[in-house]
Amino acid sequence: MRVVRTLVPVVAVLLIAAPRGVAERSTSAVPAKPDDKTIVHVLNRIGFGPAPGDIERVREIGLQAYIDRQLRPERIDDTAMEERLAAFETLSKTSRDLADEYFLPAQMARRQGQQVRGERQAIVELMQAKVLRAAYSERQLQEVMVDFWFNHFNVFVGKGQVRLYLNEHERDAIRPHALGKFADLLRATAESPAMLFYLDNWQSSAPEGARTLQQNGMRPGRRFDRAATLPDAPAAQNRRRGLNENYARELMELHTLGVDGGYTQKDVQEVARAFTGWTIANPRQGGSFRFEPRMHDAGEKSVLGHRIAAGGGKEDGERILDLLAKHRSTARFIATKLARRFVADDPPTSVVDRAAKRFAETDGDIREVVKSIVTAPEFFAAHALRAKVKSPFEFVISSVRATGTTGGNGQALVQAIRNLGMPLYGCQPPTGYADTAEAWVNSGALLNRMNFAVSLTTTLQRGAGRSPRNDVQVPKSAADAVIRSSLAGEVSASTAETVARATTDAQALALVLGSPEFQRR
Repeated sequence: MRVVRTLVPVVAVLLIAAPRGVAERSTSAVPAKPDDKTIVHVLNRIGFGPAPGDIERVREIGLQAYIDRQLRPERIDDTAMEERLAAFETLSKTSRDLADEYFLPAQMARRQGQQVRGERQAIVELMQAKVLRAAYSERQLQEVMVDFWFNHFNVFVGKGQVRLYLNEHERDAIRPHALGKFADLLRATAESPAMLFYLDNWQSSAPEGARTLQQNGMRPGRRFDRAATLPDAPAAQNRRRGLNENYARELMELHTLGVDGGYTQKDVQEVARAFTGWTIANPRQGGSFRFEPRMHDAGEKSVLGHRIAAGGGKEDGERILDLLAKHRSTARFIATKLARRFVADDPPTSVVDRAAKRFAETDGDIREVVKSIVTAPEFFAAHALRAKVKSPFEFVISSVRATGTTGGNGQALVQAIRNLGMPLYGCQPPTGYADTAEAWVNSGALLNRMNFAVSLTTTLQRGAGRSPRNDVQVPKSAADAVIRSSLAGEVSASTAETVARATTDAQALALVLGSPEFQRR
């Protein structure tokens, strides 16, 4: 890694227009003249922490204007980030292209006993792009929200064909909707081949006798010969027959209503029936989502008291998604998770209530819900400051931003995050990685973080000198600079004493990054 500092231009601030039909709100608690501590708090919560010079830039344009600007990432010039990612050739490819150019040739090479390299490129570049975006993109809130929603709609890279569809899942299903309508995001993830494969819905089909009776001239009571009537269904010969409830259960428990959202096991079964036939065309070849009527249970269904008439097709699942996206339990569940991410592990009921109400009155407008949280009095309350423990991903990225270092192609940062126990795209259960302190606070984790800090600061020390960041000089004492810019000058007496005993600038900086204060955001 080497030291790179780039001046972020101050662009014109564009006011956020209220969604059509939604009245403007004037309940913002954003202070007009914030102190450095408040600015750092905002930079830590709606981004991955301050970089050198960020406090001054936010103070210049105003904190409210900065928040408004982050809520509209499409209006932020991020050309430098786009140019940097242009070198990653796999990011823009379709899943079919990735299959043809990387995954299928790798399978052939393995069969011939040859060494396989190209297959990993798509996953490696996706991981590298994730850390580079988080560390250097001007659209900080956008990257926070992409990370949040990927975790919410988690898929595991280690499960079969998921690796082939992972880039598409983040790029096409999550990123475009990260600050859009929740209903659109829910629909996109439901049709994502990565999700269909991860939760096995691509294999889910109706029991014999419950499939669409019109297909192939079938009549009630006639035996359904699956192998004969589904020649084009993906992997029909190798798929387990019958209903699979995995997606239906996680859709309600983790994606929408929450575990206490008021649904029953019968609802799970009915939802699973509604999503039969939602599958993938030729998954080994990178095929896209497909609805297969011959796998669908076209019988009558009842979900959460709502009747779905017999004879339907793909629209059965679409009606379920609409129902869940508008449900009051979904509004509450999503509001709680967002408040936990932005405010505290146990967010105040008042901010959750307000966010849930905003979700309902804006038809699930994520931007408006986030705005209601990050401009709320609870967000700026004293007890919310440094109330969150950084995950390994957040810690590594905030360290890089705080010190002004760059990870080159990002691979060193990817490996560091893995070493800290949070491999990117590597969470196996559908719950995703935890967003609370107890998951990341233990003596072993803190030691590993200190080891990373030492490694990072040693690299910084080797690269210290005149900075390319216009006329900004690398501070003589990098530790003092980080204390000023990332901690707003506030450290405990014990931390200050420990740092003062350091024998080198690199050691002092490592102690700051490993301090209890820097571990929190």
